[in-house]
Amino acid sequence: MKKLDGKIALITGASRGIGAAIARAYAREGAHCVLLARTKGALEELDDEIRALGGTATLLPMNLKHDKKVDALGPTLFERFGKLDIFVGNAGLLGPLSPLHNVSDTDWANVMTINVNANWRLIRTLSPLLEKADAGRAMLLTSGAVAKNRAYWGPYTVSKAALEALAKTWAAEVATTNVRVNLVNPGPVATQMRAKAMPGEDPTTIPQPDDLEDLFVKLALPDVTANGEVFSYGG
Repeated sequence: MKKLDGKIALITGASRGIGAAIARAYAREGAHCVLLARTKGALEELDDEIRALGGTATLLPMNLKHDKKVDALGPTLFERFGKLDIFVGNAGLLGPLSPLHNVSDTDWANVMTINVNANWRLIRTLSPLLEKADAGRAMLLTSGAVAKNRAYWGPYTVSKAALEALAKTWAAEVATTNVRVNLVNPGPVATQMRAKAMPGEDPTTIPQPDDLEDLFVKLALPDVTANGEVFSYGG
């Protein structure tokens, strides 16, 4: 039997990179993937890939800045599926690499909206659905930037630090339930965001998104007992 047979998995930022890799892995293991991203065309391409693997998916073209649509996600999924087994909060925004005093109000707000506020809204609307599953599993993506506090990475670093606090608080709140919440630090991975942050880097010298598949499958399994922990790819 496939490891995630019959599971319902929601993945944000699913149209490319790490999100798409997770979706393909979950689909191969039997999960029905609910794919959320802004770009409808890219989601349709991923849906074709998943169907070719013998899997199934539901496409949700959505901008996480649209608060009311995010808030309505839980009731929509409840009506369709009655539960949610797996939630992966992968969508993220790098924002400007700039001195703090040069960061505009708009850029700061955009990073916080996607990296922090949207995930809080997702937690609020999805947590009851995860508790209806036999073993609800949630993973949110963080970054090594939190520990490094690099110059010019302010908006991104601050947002990921807030996300870690958000996820660990949620983990503490669901500790007595069947839900387990953890964070994943993927490290350097060849994605569009990484290319923007490190434009001179050779992408063939770092891990590819598909390399992370096993970690995300492992953290989605019912036998996971870890809660409120940070898992880093490669150790």
